Amino acid sequence: MNEFIAEFLGTMLLILLGNGVVANVVLNKTKGNNSGWIVIAFGWGLAVFVGVAVAGPVSGAHINPAVTIGLAVAGMFAWSKVALYIAAQMLGAAVGAFLVWLMYRDYFNATEDGGAKLACFSTGPAIRNLPSNAISEIIGTFVLVFVIFYLAGPSFIGAGGEGAKIGLGTIGALPVALLIVAIGLSLGGTTGYAINPARDLGPRIMHAILPMDNKGTSDWGYSLVPIVAPVIGAVMAAALFMAL
Repeated sequence: MNEFIAEFLGTMLLILLGNGVVANVVLNKTKGNNSGWIVIAFGWGLAVFVGVAVAGPVSGAHINPAVTIGLAVAGMFAWSKVALYIAAQMLGAAVGAFLVWLMYRDYFNATEDGGAKLACFSTGPAIRNLPSNAISEIIGTFVLVFVIFYLAGPSFIGAGGEGAKIGLGTIGALPVALLIVAIGLSLGGTTGYAINPARDLGPRIMHAILPMDNKGTSDWGYSLVPIVAPVIGAVMAAALFMAL
């Protein structure tokens, strides 16, 4: 139960701050309106820093079903805990998205662009081409999970022994935050770099049910890409890591 709560809180904070920075940039009349992609990329990196710092000591701070599955495939996490972690991550992501809506509800209603509102909850492609979009998410998540394996290894400063196999919490929050910034700046411009099924699905559900003026569609036709492709990328990363 402690691990469930830690993953829930870590993911909730991740989405509250991550989708919060998107809302601050894209919604009308906010103080941060139109401040740009670099602000979003660094905001998401810092959101990961906070989520990992909170959840890490208890659960290892996966805060991402793709990370959980990747670690399990590599034999670094018990399969018996996978469902528990994913449930906590999905619920935390949904609650985090609700809090973003609660804080920015006046600004959602002041924004006419339905696509901008959806971007504050879930991801979408710059150019809609589902196979290409899936490749983008696979590559981004592959980089995330593959590098995490090496950050969590015994050669990484501050980690060691079997404890290094728990997850993100054993390596410190800052390296993972910098990894997220790097992915966002270099690989995020095609699809918005979900690289996390919970980050996309939980908030997309909240977008569908929360009241907003001129809300527009929740784009469920795209939703399988940020759910399935990150898992594929994580499994590929685990397979290569085990082969090396």
